Amino acid sequence: MPQQSSRRNALLGAAFLMATSAIGPGFLTQTATFTQKLAASFGFVILLSILLDIGAQLNIWRIIAVSEKRAQDIANEVFPYAGYFLALLIVMGGLAFNIGNVGGAGMGLNLLMGITPETGAIISGAIAIGIFLFREAGKVMDKFAQIMGFVMIALTVYVAFQASPPVGEAVARTFVPEQLDAVAIVTLVGGTVGGYITFAGAHRLLDAGIKGKDALPEVSRSSVTAILVASVMRVVLFLAVLGVVSQGVALDKTNPAATPFQHIAGTWGLMIFGVVIWAASITSVIGAAYTSVSFISGFSPSIERNKNAWIIAFIVISTAVLATIGRPAQVLVLVGTLNGFILPIALGLILLAAHKSKIVGDYKHPVWLTIFGAIVAISMAVLSVQTFIKYLSSF
Repeated sequence: MPQQSSRRNALLGAAFLMATSAIGPGFLTQTATFTQKLAASFGFVILLSILLDIGAQLNIWRIIAVSEKRAQDIANEVFPYAGYFLALLIVMGGLAFNIGNVGGAGMGLNLLMGITPETGAIISGAIAIGIFLFREAGKVMDKFAQIMGFVMIALTVYVAFQASPPVGEAVARTFVPEQLDAVAIVTLVGGTVGGYITFAGAHRLLDAGIKGKDALPEVSRSSVTAILVASVMRVVLFLAVLGVVSQGVALDKTNPAATPFQHIAGTWGLMIFGVVIWAASITSVIGAAYTSVSFISGFSPSIERNKNAWIIAFIVISTAVLATIGRPAQVLVLVGTLNGFILPIALGLILLAAHKSKIVGDYKHPVWLTIFGAIVAISMAVLSVQTFIKYLSSF
């Protein structure tokens, strides 16, 4: 029974690690920004992104589990040096994301305690480091991600309820949108399963020993649970922002996601938002550091043996950069968009691996999943190119 309980906790922990890695300060900013731009039609973008997210994540988690290898090792077996290239993309994106994550944590403590954002970032970095000082750091990380996930969703549900959003219109426009935005789709998918995020839970399951063909039903459920947890937060925040925007309230340009909290409850609302953005940011700091290091640990026995020390170093670097240099505000939205470019590459390599017996043995990957994954990879590649051209034309 204890072993079965430990397995359930690991599966739930992996789902929440992935979900809370996705729900960072960029996630909050993106959701608020696009809700203001698209209003109720943003519901359609969320729905489409959920379907694309599930298509990507199911393929990636299942192949990692059945091959019993990390993504970079799988990629190296598909094409020579592809794994090193993928690891480089993931670590660079993870570091860029983490600087923003540390900044979001600093902002949260600034709202809660009145200290400077830089001091808040340093304190938050120290808390994240503390988790990896435990011998059973993985279990502590799992539990922390679950608690923080529940806290931020519960607080945002309260604000959404108080904001009285036009739910009927939101539901209608989710299926019959009045306007579409390719940038919003790329950004949401990139911010949810792009870059390091989709690999966070899959690599955590490997480390917890949950792998092989027999584990596939559990792995599939955990992967979909992760997307649903992140999507619940996205939908609830969308409704909270839609509620205040539909009343004619303009979002604060410097911190758009804070507006519904402040509008609903004034100073107390800002403190609630402080808790939400701190919880979102600190869990993303942990997820980015853990997953980024998991992409290089297999390349060296020394890194593998001292993985927690490397994770701590990653957090220290992210915190130091934020505290001394800072970050431009637009990074939070832009990095999510750039992560959309990484997804087609990573997913494409995984789909090729799914049909190589030297990687997956006698496992037969479902045809429908391959087609689903191919649609996601091609769609994201096309949308990412369109988004890139749109960015270039704006300069």
